[in-house]
Amino acid sequence: MPTLLFVCVAQWLRAIIVRLMIPQRRVLGPADHMQRFNSNIMDLNLFFAMLGGLLVLAFIANRLVRFTGVPDVIILMFTGVLIGPVLHWIDPDIFRGATHGFGSLALMLILFEGGLDLKLREILSHFGGGFFLALVSFLMAGVSVAVVCHFVMHFEWIPALLVGAVLGCISSSIILPVLQQVSLRRDVKVTLLVEASLGDALAVLAVTSLLDVARGGQAHPQTIAWSLVSSLILSLCCGVLAGMLWSYLLPALTEERFWHVLTFAAVLLVYSGTHALKGNELVAVLVFGLTLSNLPVVRRRLHIDEAPDATGWFSQTSLIAEKRGSVENQHEQMLTFHGELAFLLRTFFFVLLGALVEFGGLRKNLLFALACFGALLIARWLAVEAGRPIWKGFSRREREIMVWFLPRGLITAVLGIDVLEARGAAFEFLPSLAFAVILLSNLVLLIGTFRTRGMAPVVEASAEVAAESA
Repeated sequence: MPTLLFVCVAQWLRAIIVRLMIPQRRVLGPADHMQRFNSNIMDLNLFFAMLGGLLVLAFIANRLVRFTGVPDVIILMFTGVLIGPVLHWIDPDIFRGATHGFGSLALMLILFEGGLDLKLREILSHFGGGFFLALVSFLMAGVSVAVVCHFVMHFEWIPALLVGAVLGCISSSIILPVLQQVSLRRDVKVTLLVEASLGDALAVLAVTSLLDVARGGQAHPQTIAWSLVSSLILSLCCGVLAGMLWSYLLPALTEERFWHVLTFAAVLLVYSGTHALKGNELVAVLVFGLTLSNLPVVRRRLHIDEAPDATGWFSQTSLIAEKRGSVENQHEQMLTFHGELAFLLRTFFFVLLGALVEFGGLRKNLLFALACFGALLIARWLAVEAGRPIWKGFSRREREIMVWFLPRGLITAVLGIDVLEARGAAFEFLPSLAFAVILLSNLVLLIGTFRTRGMAPVVEASAEVAAESA
């Protein structure tokens, strides 16, 4: 499936390149058509060679993380900068529309994989800390950037708050792959995972509310709070119900070919369905994977699976019980398939994200970007220190690493473009400013990944194994 998807995506992208980059200047004869056909075959081969080279580079970078301490995300983004704005091997304008799609697909697969790899008790014990960090960090970051815009750049408060809302949230599409590769305790990783899962929703909600105020509407705090809480509740319900239903159907499907593709289709339907219901689709996908992974454990704890003649919603004997595989084997196969699919998609996404960097806008807004990023860094430190009573078990070094882990990514770039389209020329600086902050924050993320070296959670891993065996 990943190979087939890769070929289809590559052919689609190549078709776009051929259509947009080859001019139609005159009526072509048979000889011209044959020459163009041979040229396109050669260009297509080179294009496939470049895609294959990128995948090899991503694999090598992923394997070298343990030795270099540099996440493959950073290497892929700088590879995109190299082949895009530096060497001009690709035209980034062609891929602007595709980047958002790649990012959304990669992100939902990363979150689903993360949910499959989580224990229910981990989420329950660290959800409060992650929610606090997401909310306080976003509010402090947005207000800090707004203060810089108001007092340094002399913006009005509503435009200043809009800039702060765009730059305020960390990028889940960047930090989640990094968390898979760095040596941190599970407590810290789960806290940052919860924050990343909620950050996009906070940013979208804030930007939407502020745009409504800028157009002359009203946004009451009670309304915003209710929108956030109702979105989370709806997402939890969608994820749990979909996970229960799919867990019920899996025993009948695992003996069939392509059941992994059906599970991937279920992830897409959970994402799009929750979005249509105005819920947080990212949280729903995470909870969907969490439910699939933990529901068998809950059934064993409740002694539901012990009765050989059990029937009903939670029973695995209600559908072709004699053909079902082991739950552990299903879980391992889902992790492997969706992990490889996420690796394929995020490779292209981060390369394209790096290729979209515009050096002209960076030079023009460099000082402004440095001031905004300084405000973001201070706000992040204040938010982490404010949560010390919540995560008492975190060491000083772990809290320092949490400060460095503030990458901005696709959601920042997309919201910057959305605000420009909604408010016009007054915000024409915002996309370039967003890209500058994205680069600066990912350079700082590199500092955080180096600080995690030598922090392998050996003791915690053994404790977790002992708890599971108990």
